Amino acid sequence: MTTAAEDFYCDEVLSGNTEVEKVWETEHTLAFYHTRPFYKVHIVVIPKQHILSFLEIDEETKHIMEDVFSVIQKVANGVNEKYGACTVSSNVGGYQSNKHMHWHVRFGDRIRS
Repeated sequence: MTTAAEDFYCDEVLSGNTEVEKVWETEHTLAFYHTRPFYKVHIVVIPKQHILSFLEIDEETKHIMEDVFSVIQKVANGVNEKYGACTVSSNVGGYQSNKHMHWHVRFGDRIRS
């Protein structure tokens, strides 16, 4: 079971406990500026339904992933148009600091470690 310390996105962002600057929102997906960015431009894209990671996608959540990828594409397109490049990434397993599937759309040099 996921604990509050492991799921900042459900417990803080989606609950409204932590305010975020939204970039794009649909029925199933939220894109917002990272609350503690590591890059000049750092946007996080999450499904509004709790899905542990990319490895957990199944028949019941496939439609949500279509929406998530559509939002990732729109956000990445906007960053690419403005800055000329971007990176889109996601982590799983031990590399996943927050136990809620999320994608990073980022541009620029790392600003903190």
